[in-house]
Amino acid sequence: MSDPVSPPAPAPGPADRDAPADLDGAAAAVALASSMVTGAARRLSEGDLDAEQVVAYDLAHCAAAVRGAEAALQYGTLGADEARLACAFVADALADLATRVLGREAAFATTPGWLGPAASFVSAYRDPAFLAELCGVEGDRHLDADFALVRETFHRFAEEQIRPRAEHIHRANADIPEEIIGGLADMGALGLSIPEEYGGFAGGGESDYLGMVVATEELSWGSLGAGGSLITRPEILSRALVAGGTEEQKRLWLPQLASGQVMNAVAVTEPDFGSDVAAIVTAAARTDGGWLVNGVKTWCTFAARADVLMLLARTDPDRAKAHRGLSLFVVEKPRGEGHGFVFTQEPAAEGRTGAPGRMEGRPIDTLGYRGMHSYEVAFENWFVPDANLVGGPAGVGRGFYFQMAGFENGRLQTAARALGVMQAAYEAARDYATNRVVFGRAIVEYQLTRAKLARMAVLIQVTRQFSYQVARLMAKGEGTLEASMLKAYVCRAAEWVTREAVQIHGGMGYAEEFPVSRYFVDARVLSIFEGADETLALKVVARRLVEQASA
Repeated sequence: MSDPVSPPAPAPGPADRDAPADLDGAAAAVALASSMVTGAARRLSEGDLDAEQVVAYDLAHCAAAVRGAEAALQYGTLGADEARLACAFVADALADLATRVLGREAAFATTPGWLGPAASFVSAYRDPAFLAELCGVEGDRHLDADFALVRETFHRFAEEQIRPRAEHIHRANADIPEEIIGGLADMGALGLSIPEEYGGFAGGGESDYLGMVVATEELSWGSLGAGGSLITRPEILSRALVAGGTEEQKRLWLPQLASGQVMNAVAVTEPDFGSDVAAIVTAAARTDGGWLVNGVKTWCTFAARADVLMLLARTDPDRAKAHRGLSLFVVEKPRGEGHGFVFTQEPAAEGRTGAPGRMEGRPIDTLGYRGMHSYEVAFENWFVPDANLVGGPAGVGRGFYFQMAGFENGRLQTAARALGVMQAAYEAARDYATNRVVFGRAIVEYQLTRAKLARMAVLIQVTRQFSYQVARLMAKGEGTLEASMLKAYVCRAAEWVTREAVQIHGGMGYAEEFPVSRYFVDARVLSIFEGADETLALKVVARRLVEQASA
């Protein structure tokens, strides 16, 4: 890991590092922002939320920023630098809130002068001199010795095994090398969410969630597609099996997932149904000894290399039953090549009668997030034995709930992936700015560059601490709303951080010679998968805030 930038002599005025940060002012500012969010949610509860989607969307992001600011306040109590980072985050959050409210005061149930009580605080901690002097202050992660070791272990693997291959995978749209998959399996990374009694490393406590966040960030620092996202597939299927699988299914599949002997993909989304999972139409019809699957799935990532697919299908043809008519299957398949595949089943060879089965995967080329490859997968009379219906006979109609359990940790883990991409982009920008000389000076010496780097570091460290808090909440069976807020906030932050990292590189940021261009295109997907930003903001965060306000 590179050393932080050493800032020049402090600028005069409010940027004096020796002056204690105003955490009391920050707390008052957060309280003001929180009351604003509550007031807006209360007003929206009096009408039709769908008729005010613009305000509801902004409310969701304001609430996410406020929740992040609350995490910043806790972090700020841990030291002087931590307090300065916290104050900078809070000031930025208030400025963002002010921008969203401006001209819409009535919609937010407030008046134009609402920011007045916090104006001096915001002014002090958005002062360019303060931000420039803050450059190089990154803050301690405050992990205990065990999690620091987890971080060091996965960081080393990412540095030695993933990063040297990441650029080739991205530029050639190549498959993930088996060395990476095997290495992660040997480290136990594929079994982090699998209970110990089934060959994994999950002990059922806080460490399961926090460990996943720490490991995912470091692997994503190596590569989003070839590192951090690779361990999400087994986690999703394993959580679904733990939630609803029979004991026989758990003992069959979980040890194989934990060891990497079996790799899986997830087949839930359909061409006409993304976030609206309850409306999917891919069908599984009963036949002798099992089920015949017909339909099309899309955005099925890693489908070629995978040995099995976690497939959600409609087992009750009555569409009125919506999510209650869905069941979950473990669909076995051969391994295929990364750039498309076709597999067939011959019933006679399997001792069955009926038409041959067919599975075809068409690759979907993407801007970034390469290596795992995404596919549109078409099923025609693909046979799945009864033993592969998750939950057995009792699992019929329960698939929606099992897959939701599988995705329970998805938003938190996506936030951790965003953190890894941001950290990589920040380090690249910091190092380039230190070495690049323009007009006789390293560009890190210019105020604008310093302020950008400072804001990057602030965003990364505070959202990291926010993710740690959410992990601890989820370990207690809480934090669903907070995880959605975190995902919404940090994925948008990743877009800004990677954009500014490219900009600091100038023309070289647009060239594939430097990995920062990869970070930029990779970051763009984060606000789309695991809950598109708009759906997450409107259907989850804003709706829950309104429910709380009207309770």
